Amino acid sequence: MRMTPQRQLVLDAVKVLGHATPEQICQRVQETAPTVNITTIYRTLDLLDRLGLVRHTHLGHGAPSYSVDEHQHVHLVCHVCGRIDEIPCELLGPLGGTLRDREGFELDASHLALSGTCRDCLKQDQETE
Repeated sequence: MRMTPQRQLVLDAVKVLGHATPEQICQRVQETAPTVNITTIYRTLDLLDRLGLVRHTHLGHGAPSYSVDEHQHVHLVCHVCGRIDEIPCELLGPLGGTLRDREGFELDASHLALSGTCRDCLKQDQETE
């Protein structure tokens, strides 16, 4: 793969933004290169993902969120307030072992988002009961 200036701009934007949707990445890239469109961003992100330079995670119902491969964590997404927390992949080690033993399935926890209710929303819900 040839690293074109546009591809480099997309990769740089993902690195700077941390976790970002294609639309956020497009906005960042267009600060430097206003003619780059969202279709180019999506194609470039797909290519960079297949090459292992970025990773995507579906954090909810919208567009995926992209980050550089250095981010090795599981996302906890609160479906009440939208808060996103990160936990180390190692916390899912026992689950990974069970899946490997029972199902012959190797879990990639670094590419995972778990949906639920955060502690603040749970606390707020308990206080209103």
